[in-house]
Amino acid sequence: MKTAPVPPAAPPKPSWDPRQPEQPFPWIRSTIRIRLTLLYGGMFLIAGILLLSIIYLLTAQALRDATGQLDFQVSGQQVHLSSEACPGLADARDNAELNAVLRSCLGNTRQQALNDLLNRSLLALVGLSVIAFAFGYAMAGRVLSPLGRITRTVRRVAGTDLSRRIEMDGPDDELKELADTFDDMLDRLERAFTAQQRFVANASHELRTPLAINRTLLEVHLSDPGAPVELQQLGKTLLATNERSEQLVEGLLLLARSDNQIVERKPVDMAEVATRALDQTRGEAQDKGVELRGEQEPAVVQGNGVLLERIALNLVQNAVRYNVTDTGWVEVTTGVEDGHAVLVVSNTGPVVPAYEIDNLFEPFRRLRTERTGSDKGVGLGLSIARSVARAHGGRIIAEPREGGGLVMRVTLPV
Repeated sequence: MKTAPVPPAAPPKPSWDPRQPEQPFPWIRSTIRIRLTLLYGGMFLIAGILLLSIIYLLTAQALRDATGQLDFQVSGQQVHLSSEACPGLADARDNAELNAVLRSCLGNTRQQALNDLLNRSLLALVGLSVIAFAFGYAMAGRVLSPLGRITRTVRRVAGTDLSRRIEMDGPDDELKELADTFDDMLDRLERAFTAQQRFVANASHELRTPLAINRTLLEVHLSDPGAPVELQQLGKTLLATNERSEQLVEGLLLLARSDNQIVERKPVDMAEVATRALDQTRGEAQDKGVELRGEQEPAVVQGNGVLLERIALNLVQNAVRYNVTDTGWVEVTTGVEDGHAVLVVSNTGPVVPAYEIDNLFEPFRRLRTERTGSDKGVGLGLSIARSVARAHGGRIIAEPREGGGLVMRVTLPV
């Protein structure tokens, strides 16, 4: 009796993500406003330091020139000189010693005056620097306020729809030109996006009718007990092909719908969604010998229940269909983590290289295949799941599981 070959081990998962470089100080955000503030304040600080240095040098030179010209001559008898700031005057015995003592005292006084000037100037410079940085920060905010308006509009466009515009008024400067250019780009994107969705939706709707007619005709012919065996076999093949085409059309229509932002939102429990998906897939899992397990804890989100159920159903169906027969399992868990609702679907199955993960979310793509050519689906399941997750403001991440299979993690805001 031959034993089945052992599948190769999964490739090691990279310990770092090249798309998200590490930041040494993530709490410091180098915004344009901060950079402009540092530029304005730094220029003022450098100019102040240069001005202070020039004033200090000129003052020192002026005092040095003034004291260098002093030369006292004392004549007569019984002349007594005294000073608290210059105690050596009383000990001078002639004019030379007197001038030396006076120059020493004046030098000390000059240095003390310069030090006092430097200290007071530094205090004034620090105060003016604080005022300059605050003024630069305020002016940078005023200058960059149109950019803040542009940023807020872009966020609303990315979070809702393409119908919003900046419509900036004011002087005809570079920022207004940028806003007008962005509005023109949004106009073109909205037209292109709307035309694409309209085409997909119209094509899907138009294809539904002939496919439904073909299915009805085939079912009528197959219901005839007197039909030849060859005709019945051909009818079953055509019926399977027609069913596959209907699934493809439904998938395209759902994909076009899910690309839009969800406008009407209602509370949806992801635990209930996952339970319904498990119930719908249980028969297929039993036929293949795949065990369904996992705990579903309450996780309520605001969204469209039908679309969210489609996420869970697509993930569970893929986990069952691309699994190991008779010994495989699928684990489905739900819960709330860090303020987000989480749906995790793990399964056994073939080894999936890490570099193949992104391709799985592309329409009509499967592992190591470019186009649909299997009876396991039409190749739109993961594309629809990612599109629905994005429409709800969430994301879906796939990771290869050690020993084979995948771990699909859906995160949605609560």
